Amino acid sequence: MVIGGIAVSILGRPRLTRDIDALALIPESDWDAVLSAAKTYGMVPRLEDPLAFARRARMLLLRHSPSEIDVDLSLGGLSFEREALDRSQLHELGGIRLRLPCVEDLLIMKAFAHRPKDMEDVTGLLDMNPQADLELVRRWVREFSIATTMPDLLEDFEKLVARRNTKS
Repeated sequence: MVIGGIAVSILGRPRLTRDIDALALIPESDWDAVLSAAKTYGMVPRLEDPLAFARRARMLLLRHSPSEIDVDLSLGGLSFEREALDRSQLHELGGIRLRLPCVEDLLIMKAFAHRPKDMEDVTGLLDMNPQADLELVRRWVREFSIATTMPDLLEDFEKLVARRNTKS
């Protein structure tokens, strides 16, 4: 499933991004096979020991050699990630089919990432998707906030929701 800036550009407001972010449920026993398969498509690891990094960070950092575009493949395993993949939807854009998260799951991912750019993405997603199920988003952001002992995750999300509501 494609996540990150590309998903935000399709489901929210268009914006520039320099890489491709994706989420997949791949058992650790298959990570080496994924790396081998990726090479057949011109994708190579960006690190010396990609599997050691993947075991620590649950992320394969790749580069598509012909285009020099970085690809960050998140190796999901959390219940949220499983549910997000179950809720994901296929979108067709210019003859290309992409699996994207539902807006609510992208909001959760962005609220959790919590960088300034991610919070801008939250604002754009909220503005472009007034029908989003904010209770689902709140539930997961609250859980991540508690699990990481970062209360500002939920507080900052609520500030953006309140700001959107005052604009309406």
